[in-house]
Amino acid sequence: MPSALPARPEEAPPAPVRPAGRADGIYRAILSGIGDGTYAANARLPSENDLATRFGVSRPVVRAALDRLRQEGAIVSRQGAGSFVKPREAAPALGFAPVESIADIQRCYEFRLTIEPEAAFHAAARRDAAALERIAAALELLNTATRQEQHRDDADFAFHHAIAEAANNHYYAASMRALQSHIAVGMKIHGLALLGPNSGLRGVLEEHRGIFLAIRDGDPEAARARMAAHVRSSRDRLFEGRLLDLSL
Repeated sequence: MPSALPARPEEAPPAPVRPAGRADGIYRAILSGIGDGTYAANARLPSENDLATRFGVSRPVVRAALDRLRQEGAIVSRQGAGSFVKPREAAPALGFAPVESIADIQRCYEFRLTIEPEAAFHAAARRDAAALERIAAALELLNTATRQEQHRDDADFAFHHAIAEAANNHYYAASMRALQSHIAVGMKIHGLALLGPNSGLRGVLEEHRGIFLAIRDGDPEAARARMAAHVRSSRDRLFEGRLLDLSL
């Protein structure tokens, strides 16, 4: 798994990551795997021994995490067979009308500015080591693409989504997933605008890096401000500072 980008010499040491119970970390890792399809409905989870080895903990810690998942109805145990992902009843999916115009792209940026800075604020206050690894992995993909003079809108979205997940409030992450195709339109056009002889890729990478460092260092206010500045700057670069009058 890619590691976090190394801190620069002038940077202050990061604030300690908020301690999280080992069972809670395993609970959330498995729940995330169920949510993203790593563990499909009806699939058998790894054994307690395998999970203990994978996470470097004792079996009682794994058992506590599995008990919580079982109590919440995420998994079910079958005598002598292990733990299995429990199929859930389909719920109405959160969704938005498709992007149909430039005005819709601007509206999407406007909406993102109401949720992503707050998600970054909470991510800085609540992040744990696993959350930081996910954000850092996406940042490393952006770093590699920048060195190759490319823009990866999939890695860009993964970075923003990982921050929403780090906020430990599922409404932020669900909203980002529902907006993925809408956000992708703006990210793709923005990425194309960054290419060329006067590439802006390095500057945008530094914006992402600044957000990550604020979250890593446990600075909610800086994380909020840097996320707001980044989304606003992306919008302004895409529209070249000429926003539409959405009241018309």
